[in-house]
Amino acid sequence: MLKYIFIFILFFQSSYAFLITQNNYEEQALVLKSFDIDSSFLKDEKFIAMKEGIDRYRTKHFLKVLEDGNRFVPYLKKMINESGIPEAFLYMAMAESNFTPNAYSKARASGMWQFMPYTAKKFGLKINRYIDERRDPIKSTLAAIKYLKYLHGIFGKWYLAALAYNCGEGRVKRAIKRAKTDDLLVLLTPRKRYLPRETRLYIRKIIMMQSMANSSDFILENNSDYLLNQGLAETFSKVKVKEGTALGSIASSIGLSLKKLKYYNPQLRYYFVPPKRGKYTVYIPYNKLALFKQNFNPSKTRGRFYIYSVKRGDSLYRISKKYGINYRVIKDFNHLKSNRLRLRQSLIIPVLKPAVISYVIKKGDTISRISKRFKVAVNDIVKLNHKKNSMIRVGEKIVIPSAN
Repeated sequence: MLKYIFIFILFFQSSYAFLITQNNYEEQALVLKSFDIDSSFLKDEKFIAMKEGIDRYRTKHFLKVLEDGNRFVPYLKKMINESGIPEAFLYMAMAESNFTPNAYSKARASGMWQFMPYTAKKFGLKINRYIDERRDPIKSTLAAIKYLKYLHGIFGKWYLAALAYNCGEGRVKRAIKRAKTDDLLVLLTPRKRYLPRETRLYIRKIIMMQSMANSSDFILENNSDYLLNQGLAETFSKVKVKEGTALGSIASSIGLSLKKLKYYNPQLRYYFVPPKRGKYTVYIPYNKLALFKQNFNPSKTRGRFYIYSVKRGDSLYRISKKYGINYRVIKDFNHLKSNRLRLRQSLIIPVLKPAVISYVIKKGDTISRISKRFKVAVNDIVKLNHKKNSMIRVGEKIVIPSAN
């Protein structure tokens, strides 16, 4: 997260002309009020010291981040507005990760909101061998909203909740105790170092980014008027698929590359949805929803996928027997160069469904009854078994097309 904080520091040092206009002053005052901060904070030395002019490269970077965020950001903005927390908190995600769901820090924080594993689980996000919901833009935003409300319940002021989100509630409590006040300007005093430097820049950065992103003057001056239309149309849809479904099946049905579909689903560790969880929600581009409804056929998916952690005494042969597949399938699927395995090595196990089912005719069976039992058309059974009609006899062995 620290690297994202300093990407925009030069904005704080180089945007004076943008800040001093009356419209932007009033807009920032409203943002401050939503954070429970007095408008006098706009006289803070860090703001006053900002130099005129904006570095072109970093302006381009800032606008590119806004553009790339269009995949989910308009929806997240709506979620935040409906939640009752200040809208400017959206730009906390920008400060934390540049709206990048796959962002990962050395401290093991991950996702758009840079959740640590403990905090993520505390606020309802799942992290396992199949998924990391810290990288799910929608679910992680719901968790961030819960977390911010929790912090607001502790401190009673939104700016303190923001500071605690950045450096931890314990650090903020100690800072207030040392300063003997929760006044923001006192807490941000650089020579006292009540809070880390990164945290002291945090509030200023969020306010600045919110003001820039919502300023039509700034957007138009930088020839980015297309950003003014962000959020006017739906950008993605949610669709439910069966457990273990391969993303390739979904991608091919909507004419989308597998890489692009994975881009919309950064929470998935592999190219298939989790098994043993019932139906799972996958995100697809909104303009592909009609194609999905028209073309996606769950019965044509090739099977289920599991992740197996190698245990002591395991071999490819033993694992293959457990799942009823040839060991070479596991070897090929995991691009293994030899049969040797490592302890706790993760293997993708493709449990592919058979194309047909073998069945022995019993007394009382008819093709019609069999077709109903296996949910397969009578004609399909007749054709697959090269029969001239639907006559069968007890003890006869036939094959039935797999319906699932």
